[in-house]
Amino acid sequence: MAKLKTAAETDHQKAGIVIYKDLRGFLKQVDDLGVLRRMHGADPKFELGGITEVAAGTPECPALLFEQIKGCAPDVRVFTNATTTPQRAALALGIDPSLRPLDALKAWMKKRQTLTPHKPIEVAKSPFMENSMRGRDVDLTKLPAPYWHRKDGGPYIGSGSLVIMRDPDGGWINASIYRVQVHSGDRVTIQFDHPGRHGAIIAKKYWDSGKPCPVAVVNGEDPALFIAGFEYLPDGQSEFDFAGAIKGAPMEMFPGPLTGLPLPAHAEIILEGELLPDVTLPEGPFGEFTGYYAADARPAPVMQVSAVHHRDDPILLGSPPMKPPRFHFGLPFRAASMWSNLEMAGVTDVTGVWQHVAQLMTVVALKQRYAGHAKRAALIAAANSYMGRLVVVVDDDVDPSNLADVMWAVTTRCEPAEQIDIVRNAWSSALDPRIPDEYKRAGITSHSKAIIEAVRPFGWKDKFPPTSALTAAEAREINLKWGATISGRKAPAAKAKPARKRR
Repeated sequence: MAKLKTAAETDHQKAGIVIYKDLRGFLKQVDDLGVLRRMHGADPKFELGGITEVAAGTPECPALLFEQIKGCAPDVRVFTNATTTPQRAALALGIDPSLRPLDALKAWMKKRQTLTPHKPIEVAKSPFMENSMRGRDVDLTKLPAPYWHRKDGGPYIGSGSLVIMRDPDGGWINASIYRVQVHSGDRVTIQFDHPGRHGAIIAKKYWDSGKPCPVAVVNGEDPALFIAGFEYLPDGQSEFDFAGAIKGAPMEMFPGPLTGLPLPAHAEIILEGELLPDVTLPEGPFGEFTGYYAADARPAPVMQVSAVHHRDDPILLGSPPMKPPRFHFGLPFRAASMWSNLEMAGVTDVTGVWQHVAQLMTVVALKQRYAGHAKRAALIAAANSYMGRLVVVVDDDVDPSNLADVMWAVTTRCEPAEQIDIVRNAWSSALDPRIPDEYKRAGITSHSKAIIEAVRPFGWKDKFPPTSALTAAEAREINLKWGATISGRKAPAAKAKPARKRR
């Protein structure tokens, strides 16, 4: 096992990146970057979530570790804003955190295309077995479960939790992110959002055969598993294999004492139990990533929690949806997929793709080669833009990850009467707050998309007034030389020249 790890870590070491072992290892790396803030005495009802949202809206957007939480055992902690910046998102992916955002996304695209899955390995011991409650001793009130937003329907232990289930037919393991609301000392609900989600399909297979569905909820998984849980992987493809690919090493798993499900050995808090057939409780409402409440309370399946295991001084990973532009991950994965889609479709000279406002606005940067080049890219991006109403195309001298730069292009290069088009009846979701309830009930969840060509008109682009701004390369060169002084950081000391010997 040690040899496997050593070999797998080689690529990260070559890149100068030391990959974390677990959530605590990642937390230490964040602390070493100087962007972790420790908060003492916060109230888990509204205040903890409020602090998280306010901090996420500041320019620094620090990660937060809540300690000595009001009304909770003194040793439990909550970690929020873990991966909300490009820097920390890159760190979670094993990518150089000093890269500028667009370069980090490009590095992830390259890494994503060459990932080698690692099958998990079983270990004989697990830190999460340091403490265990079973049967009548189970008491979820001893663990932190914040009310993240003012109008939430209850406390949520699961805002960034991994739900693990085994398909009864093929035996493959699904591990996805679903929200988990606490209803009592031994009961929670798991909201699958849609009957087509893998978790809902697996649970129904058990229920249709008259059996409860074994399930485990992982609270405090490492960032690679958190990322894998959000990925849309096909049936039968393992999130554990994908997380191992990100880390360059197999995930260590420990069999659940009650369910037998494979559980991440270095996770912080584990709930084991069963999803009961024909038993529901009203779940929600819960603030969504759009910054609105999408629905009132609705029935959700109930998990009877039969065991709770946790490490000493356990850490809950909290990732509540927040009002945009705050988002749970600082690099837009869907933008990376869209970038790849554009290249596969033969759209040349794409220099960057980014998404803003919680991925609801897509920006494509390219070097125009022919008339209609920008429109072609925009139409492909619009077709793949889930819920987004705005697609903007900019020239290659504009950084698509910088919203101020994008708006400069929109306000100086786009003639609205000539360079804005509307695509109707396009892809959206029931989470869209602009779609009327009666439409949603009828299954109509489409909307229009605006395509904005904020590019120099191709017919006379060479005569367009030249920009006075630095090029990206010039700005990068100055930042390398003077960035530490500009930001107030201490620049590395220059090596002293050796004294000349007197003759």
